[in-house]
Amino acid sequence: MPKEVDHRGRREAIARALWRVVEQRGVTQLTMRVVAREAGMSLGQLQHYFASRTAMLSFAMDFAAEQTSARVQQGLDELGDRPHPRDVLRLTLAEMLPLHADARATSRMSAAYVLEALHDEAVHERARRGLARGLALVEQVVRQAIADGHIDSGRDPATETHLLLALTGFAPLIELDVIGPRDALAAIDAHLDRLFRST
Repeated sequence: MPKEVDHRGRREAIARALWRVVEQRGVTQLTMRVVAREAGMSLGQLQHYFASRTAMLSFAMDFAAEQTSARVQQGLDELGDRPHPRDVLRLTLAEMLPLHADARATSRMSAAYVLEALHDEAVHERARRGLARGLALVEQVVRQAIADGHIDSGRDPATETHLLLALTGFAPLIELDVIGPRDALAAIDAHLDRLFRST
């Protein structure tokens, strides 16, 4: 009886190999051959799962986003029923920064993906849609917090969402040792304190 192959598992293993290449060697080394070697397979085997570098990178980015969502969901579960929106936003923002190994891999993947998106229309549109979905989710939390009286009703939800997401710009500052993780989290806490000051 032929051995059943876990194709999804193979794709995820390739994605993790790609993350390691980006994290350890940089995006300039991101070729299918290098990723295949890192994944412990031949180039032909890798091409069985991904026909192009772009397809491989897109899957790896989607998988990274799934992992981030899973970590956020786990954090939300730990907060219990009906968590305060301030806690939800802090958790979400913290997971978007390179504060631990998994988030660091995702952060570097995101940077590589943005560079790719600048020169590839298909990747650009895919990345744009993903970021727009993330923005919409954060804005939904902000709008609900305003409706529930946690944030002053005079605040514009779109502007507040943009300001919150701007805090993810700490990622390169942390990566390049300009500021430390504690400094970034302190700034996030200070901003959230001001946003929720009326409650």
